[in-house]
Parts: sequence; C-alpha cells; structure tokens
Amino acid sequence: MNTTRSTVIATRELTKTYGMGEASVIALDHVSLEVKSGEMVAIMGPSGSGKSTLMNILGCLSTPTSGEYVLDGEDVSNLDKIQLAAIRNTKIGYIFQSYNLLPRTTALRNVILPLVYDRTRKHPREKWEELAEQMLEAVGLGDRMDHQPQELSGGQQQRVAIARALITDPVMIIADEPTGNLDSHSGEEIMKLLLKLHDQGATIVIVTHDPVVAQYTERVIHLRDGHIDTVVHNAKNLHKESTAI
Repeated sequence: MNTTRSTVIATRELTKTYGMGEASVIALDHVSLEVKSGEMVAIMGPSGSGKSTLMNILGCLSTPTSGEYVLDGEDVSNLDKIQLAAIRNTKIGYIFQSYNLLPRTTALRNVILPLVYDRTRKHPREKWEELAEQMLEAVGLGDRMDHQPQELSGGQQQRVAIARALITDPVMIIADEPTGNLDSHSGEEIMKLLLKLHDQGATIVIVTHDPVVAQYTERVIHLRDGHIDTVVHNAKNLHKESTAI
C-alpha cells in the first residue's frame, strides 16, 4: 500500500521585506519548509522572529517579497487580493485566539458564514444548515446551536470557531494561539479536539508561544530573526491517550 503523503505546504526561499532602502526590515529571510498532508505542526519563536509574518503568508493573508509558496499544488506567491481571498475561503480554515465570532448571532449562523462567501457553491444553500449542525455536533456543541457567543464559555466559543473552520472542508487548518484566551482546563480540551481532528487526517498548523501546546504536535519549527533556527520532532504518539473528548 502506498503511504506517501502529498505536500500541502511548500515554500522555497520565502522572503518578506517591509519598507525600503535603509529603513527596510527583513521579517522573513529565505525560509524553506514543507508540511505534508495529515501533519500537525507548530511554529514558534520570540517576538520579532517572523512567525506572524510566516503565518500571514501561509494563510494567504499576505504575499512574499520574493520566493515561492505552493499551497495544495498551486503557486499562490503572486496572486492578487481577490484571488487570495478565494483561496482562503476554499482551502484554509482559520482558528483565532479571540474566536472572531459575530455577536448576537447564533452558533449555527456563525458556522454557516464561510459558506455564504464560498463562490464555488460546492455545498447547495439548502444543505448549509444541515452541514453546520453536523460540524457543531462533531465539536460537542449539538445542544448549543441556538446560543449566541455571549451565552457560551470561552472554550465553547472556540469550539464554534473550530466548527466554522471545518465547514468548507479545507486542505489545512491554521490555528493562531488557539488556547491563548482560555484557562488551562479549557485549553487542554481544545488541544484534545485538535488532536482528534489530526488523528482523523486533518492538516493543522499551529502558531503559538506556548511549549505545552507545541508538545501536542508532531514537529515544532522554531523561528529566530526571520530564519528557521531549529526543527524539533516530538515523541511519537505523545498525548495519544488524550484523544477522547
């Protein structure tokens, strides 16, 4: 049986410079990396290391000054804003530290939102609500579908955000400090959920400063001064006993 995994992310000599001339700042300096399908990877680094810049490029929120970024077999290095927006909405699921849920809007409607902006219309409108219900059931919120964000705990709000990230069936999930606004217990529950999604085949990139969060991943990419400083491979099956949620 062929167990070769496809490459979801491939960057070559990725460089990002802000400003011009003597005032220019190199945020990323010739960064080359790969993430395979089904991997769970963490990106870490101190302030100014370039991790936020790298996340923005990987998430198609920004483009590199030079170098190449191939996402799911497509070179997205030089796409314009409209093209990048289409890529984001169909291929990338986002999980933010602050959840970014619409207030005074039910969990169900928050989860449906990405489908409203999906121009591919691979999911017919009459199926949207059913699909959103399935996503909320999958993250353990089947009994909270009609609740608004202010009626949910932080951990529950993050679960809604995860359901929203999953609804377009993205090729990868990018999680920016997914436990940053949570207490330790809620944070652990969210990481167990992400680990379960990973076990089911999801490709997940987590940007974090928290070494406890990073321990859940297969590989930790440490950035420093715009370069990849070290890459650490975590022990196989670490936290595997925590997959039940």
